[in-house]
Amino acid sequence: MATAAANKLTVNPGSKRRIKMWMMFIVLFMGWAAYTFFGQIQQQNATELRLAAVMKQKENATNQAQQLQQEIERLNDPEYIAQLATKGQGMVKEGEQQIQVVK
Repeated sequence: MATAAANKLTVNPGSKRRIKMWMMFIVLFMGWAAYTFFGQIQQQNATELRLAAVMKQKENATNQAQQLQQEIERLNDPEYIAQLATKGQGMVKEGEQQIQVVK
């Protein structure tokens, strides 16, 4: 009877092999899953950096468009055009005399 009880407690060598193979499969699968997960995290971080750069470019372009729109509105003002002509181009109005300073 003692041998019969001992035989029931021992595990079949085939089942040990199946358990080892199953554990190896699980370990390999978990390794692959971890590798994929960390790869995706790195890719997400790179994508977020590119998104931040594109958003910065968009903000700069929007600011430049607003400045250009303001310049267009100012160029439609006759007083601003006269101011540009007298200061920037050296033009004078009728009846005025231009003074040149020589260094």
